[in-house]
Amino acid sequence: MSTIKPNYTRPLDFKQGRVDMTHGSGGRAMAQLIDELFIAAFDNEFLRQMNDQASFPAPHGRMVMSTDSHVVSPLFFPGGDIGCLSVHGTINDVAMSGARPLYLSAGFILEEGFPLADLKRIVESMAQAARDAGVPIITGDTKVVEQGKGDGVFITTTGVGVVPEGINISGERARPGDKVLVSGTLGDHGVAVMSLRENLTFHTSIKSDTAALHGLVAAMVAAVQDIHVLRDPTRGGLATTLNEIARQSAVGMMLHEDQLPIREQVKAACEFLGLDPLYVANEGKLAAICAPQDAERLLQTMHAHPLGRDAAIVGEVIEDPHHFVQMETSFGGRRVVDWLTGEQLPRIC
Repeated sequence: MSTIKPNYTRPLDFKQGRVDMTHGSGGRAMAQLIDELFIAAFDNEFLRQMNDQASFPAPHGRMVMSTDSHVVSPLFFPGGDIGCLSVHGTINDVAMSGARPLYLSAGFILEEGFPLADLKRIVESMAQAARDAGVPIITGDTKVVEQGKGDGVFITTTGVGVVPEGINISGERARPGDKVLVSGTLGDHGVAVMSLRENLTFHTSIKSDTAALHGLVAAMVAAVQDIHVLRDPTRGGLATTLNEIARQSAVGMMLHEDQLPIREQVKAACEFLGLDPLYVANEGKLAAICAPQDAERLLQTMHAHPLGRDAAIVGEVIEDPHHFVQMETSFGGRRVVDWLTGEQLPRIC
């Protein structure tokens, strides 16, 4: 963040104004953008230090860190926007270790000509999401590229958190016999975003599920300390996530189609688009793997939380030297749920 604090001749025009190259130049215009937009929205004691880095106390415990870049198109979609998505996505990546997220940083790549009104809307959405989650944005950066060399705004967020003692949640800990759970309905975010793509003609009332999951994770860890794996199935959906875990843990997975929570509207939209809901992105759901004796207790805990009301046990971990993810279909057969090939839904987060 800039340390320049000049007097400005006139305030930024957040109704008609647009981003220009001077907003990324390091001079007076950039300082004004930082002061009147980013500092005003994200204000907290760490950000007010106005250094090129944030200084914060280091808590006791194992630290974790994650970074994520967000290029979703369109920028605004039913249930959210790139702003809240960039906060939720990184908080969730940190939380999947069982950590308590502490702080965020945010980097913006802005395209010359981008409306300041839209930028303000995005930044205020980020600020509200961070406040609601209790995870402040304490440092950041802004760059501007020439018109035609960007796409409005790209946002990169980095998060740090601390893992409580005694918690060891990791992708290589799945064991044969473990149960696979999901926290709710699958594919909502991907369908919400795809419904607005310019070359598509279908409409749906489905909203993105974008949400910060650290509160749900904290409740789950309090109920079952020895959760083996947590993962949020974003790009590539649940199918890709389980394939990643199967490879990490050198196991197989068996899903049960009739146990998967998928909204009828999502199924219909995916059929219209020729997509498989298992590969469609989620931004407010998690997959959990735990010992079989802990599964029902974990499921009840998830059901008691607003973000886990539709949670379900959807499969189990099996021995498989090939590390395949399979699914028992509603018709009694089996099929392999393989890795995603190519980009099924580009720019979904």
